[in-house]
Amino acid sequence: MAEHIIELQNVTKYYDDNLVIDDVSFYVNKGEFITFLGPSGCGKTTTLRMIAGFDLPTSGKILLNGKDISLLPPNKRPVNTVFQRYALFPHFNVFENIAYGLKCKKVVNTYENEQGERYQKKEKLSKKEIAEKVGRALSIVDLEGFEKRSISTLSGGQQQRVAIARAIVNEPEILLLDEPLGALDLKMRKEMQIELKEMHRRLGITFIYVTHDQEEALTMSDTIVVMADGVVQQIGTPAKIYNEPSNTFVADFIGESNIMNGTVVGDKKVKFCGKTFDCLDEFGLNEPVDVVVRPEDIQMCAPEDGKLTGEVISVVFKGIHYEITAQVGKFELVINSTASRNVGEKIGMNIAPDGIHLMKPKYTTNVFDGVITKHNTVRFADGEFACDVTQLYPGSHIDDEEYLITAAGEKIDLTDTEVKVEVGLHDIEISDDAEAGGTTGHIISIIYKGDHYRLIVRTDESEEDFVFATDDLWNENDFVSVMIPKDKIKLSLKHVEEKKR
Repeated sequence: MAEHIIELQNVTKYYDDNLVIDDVSFYVNKGEFITFLGPSGCGKTTTLRMIAGFDLPTSGKILLNGKDISLLPPNKRPVNTVFQRYALFPHFNVFENIAYGLKCKKVVNTYENEQGERYQKKEKLSKKEIAEKVGRALSIVDLEGFEKRSISTLSGGQQQRVAIARAIVNEPEILLLDEPLGALDLKMRKEMQIELKEMHRRLGITFIYVTHDQEEALTMSDTIVVMADGVVQQIGTPAKIYNEPSNTFVADFIGESNIMNGTVVGDKKVKFCGKTFDCLDEFGLNEPVDVVVRPEDIQMCAPEDGKLTGEVISVVFKGIHYEITAQVGKFELVINSTASRNVGEKIGMNIAPDGIHLMKPKYTTNVFDGVITKHNTVRFADGEFACDVTQLYPGSHIDDEEYLITAAGEKIDLTDTEVKVEVGLHDIEISDDAEAGGTTGHIISIIYKGDHYRLIVRTDESEEDFVFATDDLWNENDFVSVMIPKDKIKLSLKHVEEKKR
């Protein structure tokens, strides 16, 4: 059984009132290469900093070899960190940069006196010991003979290797790497990915790596932790993450995907794009599902031989394959193939059962906590919306004084009544006119689902999310107002208590 060197237990982190890490739990095996992967602001660097000791968790525990180190200072932890900005000393040469930490380090040596008594003494490393350790580190990063070189004469990749050598020369149990290849050009970054993986193999220590680059994570990692909004979305091997994503965020973020709405119509049978396909996943009959098909899993054929038929509307050469977009009725499907097609050409398409992955939809409706105002509107998600309050009491109506009159003739003042608000995914619209809707927010997510876009708008103050479908293409971070028709807002009482006049 693998040994857990690091374990996070229900770790939460706030900066002031901002929730950055939300109840995160996972473990890292000894000697593993594990990568935290996610978009900017997802909490991956904060998680790394808490493991390093630069930040402390607001709640929860961080264990090292089973012992709680949550409050242990960084210099007491057997970890070293490599940052995107190398932070090398420009006035030191390569040897001096790598040796700096060793010169400050003290080790406990054991001696024996003339009486045969053993005693211990804290001492600095000798020049010979330092030279040997620096030489070994330079060998690992393939920079032998660079000892006397000035930092300013090194390329970006060489400087990054010096930063790694400086981190590993102290022989840490864990090496933390925070987007260390981000400043390199594409070719050098790919070379360094291979070299880092080889370094990990030779050192045999635990690597914890942070990146937003999906290809980097898939290339290098034993295990990937996918994060979004301070929450772990999925943990697994690169193959598992790619082939069996746990939700649409992971499917969309890791590689290219065709993501569509589908319905289970039989035992291991799913209907999407108007056709029924065999699949390997088991769900309940008539259950709605998200369907994920990778572009390389769609096989083109003659139109008469395909389960699906469509027209090629775009062909882009990507170097190792062609990216072909086909219009199938109202749906668009992306296909990756080494064979090209012509725009306007009719093609058939088949998908094998193991190329179809089904997932339980994360979002089926929007639910909020709301409060009825004195104007019989409902306040929720940092805004105020017109609504029909009579649905709270069947058979009721509103009188001339704006009180609710129940079917039994009771007069009720609904002001401050707490309600549950429910809005469907197809019942929300947005506008770039900030005054047009009941509330405002920024678009934080856009996922194309074959024939429509699924958007998430997050309000700025309370960070409430509106999830909805639209045919219109917007941009992430657009500031928009949210509009909901009065008859599309479903209300129900949260508490039995009412205010009566």
